[in-house]
Amino acid sequence: MTITDSAQQTDPRTVYFTAATWVSALLGAVRPEQLELPTPCDELDVRHLAGHLVSTVRRLIAIAELGSPDSVSPWSSVHDAGSFDALVEQARAAWADDAALDAPVVVPWGAVPGRSAVWGYARELLLHGWDLAVATGQPADVDPALVEPVAEEFRAMLPPDARIPGVPFGAVVEPRPEAGALERLANFSGRSSDGWV
Repeated sequence: MTITDSAQQTDPRTVYFTAATWVSALLGAVRPEQLELPTPCDELDVRHLAGHLVSTVRRLIAIAELGSPDSVSPWSSVHDAGSFDALVEQARAAWADDAALDAPVVVPWGAVPGRSAVWGYARELLLHGWDLAVATGQPADVDPALVEPVAEEFRAMLPPDARIPGVPFGAVVEPRPEAGALERLANFSGRSSDGWV
């Protein structure tokens, strides 16, 4: 499967930073008493999921600087919107040069062009944003136009028949008939909506 022309022509940075604005609002609305709540991510409560979202931005910055994302822990004790926003601004500066999108970089899933890295981390924000939203009772819908290019890239990168043990995405879950675009993306990644929506 190949990525459609519309996904190829979309600047992944636009998608990423729009998703980051949504995630920031979610983080800002998490109440202290919600930090211990479970999430659709196995074994992650809200506190750890929020800290992971912060760490994903740090990792994207490291990738832009041609470092290894493995040099940055996937977990952070910092999980507030202000810290997230400050890192997003650093990421915006780190990825400002258009040439960065075609430069070879190293990501946890291999060596790829920079644009593939940004797509991957946009997917992280949307999927974990959905996790955070449903775990804390916040609206879990975003504009389908934001989700679709990420979904196209994801389907091309990891089709259902390519899922193997150890890959951090489970078998595709059949979506509810009324599921929106983001919930369908979560289902495609292997997350079940049961008990969350």
